[in-house]
Amino acid sequence: MLEQYVKKILTSRVYDVAVETPLHSAGQLSRRLGNQILLKREDLQPVFSFKIRGAYNKLAQLSAEELARGVVTASAGNHAQGLALAAREMGIKATIVMPKTTPEIKIEGVRSRGGKVVLHGDSFPEALAYSLKLVDERGLVYIHPYDDPHTIAGQGTVAMEILRQHQGRLDAIFVPVGGGGLIAGIAAYVKYLRPDIKVIGVEPDDSNCLQAAMAAGERVVLPQVGLFADGVAVAQIGQHTFDICRLHVDEVITVSTDEICAAIKDIYDDTRSITEPAGALGVAGIKKYVERTGLTGHTFVAIDSGANVNFDRLRHVAERAELGEKREAIIAVTIPEHPGSFKAFCEAVGKRQITEFNYRKHTADEAHIFVGVQTHPDSDPRAALVQQLTDQGFPVIDLTDNELAKLHIRHMVGGHSAKAHDEIVLRFEFPERPGALFNFLDKLGGRWNISMFHYRNHGAADGRVVAGLQVPEDERHLVPAALARIGYPYWDETDNPAYQMFLG
Repeated sequence: MLEQYVKKILTSRVYDVAVETPLHSAGQLSRRLGNQILLKREDLQPVFSFKIRGAYNKLAQLSAEELARGVVTASAGNHAQGLALAAREMGIKATIVMPKTTPEIKIEGVRSRGGKVVLHGDSFPEALAYSLKLVDERGLVYIHPYDDPHTIAGQGTVAMEILRQHQGRLDAIFVPVGGGGLIAGIAAYVKYLRPDIKVIGVEPDDSNCLQAAMAAGERVVLPQVGLFADGVAVAQIGQHTFDICRLHVDEVITVSTDEICAAIKDIYDDTRSITEPAGALGVAGIKKYVERTGLTGHTFVAIDSGANVNFDRLRHVAERAELGEKREAIIAVTIPEHPGSFKAFCEAVGKRQITEFNYRKHTADEAHIFVGVQTHPDSDPRAALVQQLTDQGFPVIDLTDNELAKLHIRHMVGGHSAKAHDEIVLRFEFPERPGALFNFLDKLGGRWNISMFHYRNHGAADGRVVAGLQVPEDERHLVPAALARIGYPYWDETDNPAYQMFLG
């Protein structure tokens, strides 16, 4: 199987429109990690992602009759723009079906490259179903974003370039994984020619479809996927891609949103370029791999797969990057409610910089404070801060890994509402589309009072919500069914210490 893919890769026609991207050394990151880190700059492609390779190669394999019929795909991301440009270069018609929730920047990205945009449905499955309907009704040729041998071969040219550009020692290539087209193409080429080089996939920990499939020995469907790294938000790995990955991918690493944000900052520090969350997965994976193994003196390549990021999402990236780099601790501390206690706390913190401070009197004798403090993973880890404060008599709860605290509580520290009895607290991800809030309220009905509501959006396809509902104890069993009717992902945060201390 690998030999067949290598032949397809070597004969791929991607360079009619794609460019051979450079392999840049990440100097600062290399020095920090004690290994040579190289970035494969696929963000420098004409559509700012590697997707142009597979899209064009697939079109180049179509017959004249198929090209005359025109092509269609469903995509809200980089594949859409890649296919639109590839089709324009070949002089054929391309229809791109996108959910109505697709950000305007991506819609315009397709239109500016000659693609016909059809907005249909509120989610990708609805857009996909409509695109397949167009195949049946109009005879259009469907171009899959990743699960096609010619698409895989086109993406595999990334590996061909890497081995040509770096002929010295190369220990591992770290590849972002969504549907698997890129990692399958890279694994096929690398494992046929240089089986000594490890091919390691990197996925968000809330969109790990390849890791789940590798563990199960078969493709699985994730019940839900995180949307922060929208370029790899795929619920099931492809069939063709999994056939390669299950045999030739050495390992799959998962990383958190904070770790992705830190990797975006790392890439910026070395290149002064801003990558999209999916594009930073390779660097995030390398950092986690080096931390786990303690390796030094090795050479690792990270695929910087794309740079199609909404500008307004950068606020969230900057906010979370310090946490991902373990340079900031978020803690809740109880201090005595009397003169001089704040000063005593600051003395206990020492010379560390306080990045955030929220104070709320709790009782007549004590207060709760929500604090951000700069730390350093090596010279001053957050565990040392927690221990130092504890030793000086300050009760501390580490909230650095607490999503409710980071997304909501830090922006809404207030206190207990005497009238909000029987309150339960739920955290939701709302789809960013008109009517999402009304749908929530309508399906929830008027049975329970909403006692608290906080909404945030970071330029993504989803909004983050925390809501308090007043539900009598004897009606708690009715809540799961009510939330199932709404259909939004949710987490019960009623027992979360961040809520209990600052809002409960």
